[in-house]
Amino acid sequence: MKKCYLFLTNGFEEIEAIETIDILRRAELNVISVSMENVLEVKGSHNVIVKADTLFADNDYSDAEILILPGGTIRLCEFEGLNNLLIKHNNEGKKIAAICAAPTVLGKLGILEGKTVTCYPSFEKYLTGAQVVDKRVVKSENIITGKGPGCTKQFALEIVLTLLGQEKTDEVAEALIA
Repeated sequence: MKKCYLFLTNGFEEIEAIETIDILRRAELNVISVSMENVLEVKGSHNVIVKADTLFADNDYSDAEILILPGGTIRLCEFEGLNNLLIKHNNEGKKIAAICAAPTVLGKLGILEGKTVTCYPSFEKYLTGAQVVDKRVVKSENIITGKGPGCTKQFALEIVLTLLGQEKTDEVAEALIA
């Protein structure tokens, strides 16, 4: 089974990370949380400490179905290994999802060129080459973007829809009373 990797660094938005992991696991997807720090424990933007499943260096990501970036901080763009992985994944046409401030990481890497996207208000200027729209969630080719914490459920369900189809998405949404 292909894996869904969600990347965490200190300052991540807890709702965007935890709710996404929860919904994807309810859909029976294999979600692996990855610490970009040198330890498994990562502190969110509201001081919630989460223990990631693995460290970045401990994986080769060749089995990745999708790479997921929660927002809260743009620190993810500081990690060269992750930047290289995102570029490679995109060049192969594989799926990437980013919410809130995280599309900024993709924008700085040129991944959003020619794509329609959304992001947290005031970060639009960092989405180089993208057409930014005022929507909660946008799917454009291989990229899924979400606007912010209040859009996380819709963002995660769009990932489920993209990976598993409408029937599974409806099943998960119904169980969530979404």
